Amino acid sequence: MPVDLHTSAVLQTPAAERDAAVAHFAGRLSFEADVSDVAADIGAGATGWVLVDSRSQESWDQGHVPGAIHLPTREIAARATSVVPEGVTVVTYCWGPGCNGATKAALEFAKLGYPVKEMIGGFEYWSREGLPVETADGIERRPADPLTAPRGIACAC
Repeated sequence: MPVDLHTSAVLQTPAAERDAAVAHFAGRLSFEADVSDVAADIGAGATGWVLVDSRSQESWDQGHVPGAIHLPTREIAARATSVVPEGVTVVTYCWGPGCNGATKAALEFAKLGYPVKEMIGGFEYWSREGLPVETADGIERRPADPLTAPRGIACAC
């Protein structure tokens, strides 16, 4: 069936050609890691990278990913080399998709020469997926949001 490009908002701008699409999506994956992949690596004890929470002290205290390093964006330039080993890949996170704090933090690490990725979804999706959250009282698991982590269903992507 022919496509009417005048009525399709999706197809009004055609999809990219194969090589451009491969370059684009491969490029995105070189800059991003998702919450599930970060959690899987932490659970498996994978090494070679560190997770950096770039939020404020108050936000960190409210809850953070267990094992993350707390390094607010404004302190990265001055403190990164004393906190993060040289050459290790850094994965940054901030609040969530509505916040570009992880992008700003990743930029600061990139300027210092670190290989870097952002954890897309940030702390919001970490928490919404029911993953462990650390506070001063210890580690807890908050109920998973059924829209992000349906009970008994794994994304398996």
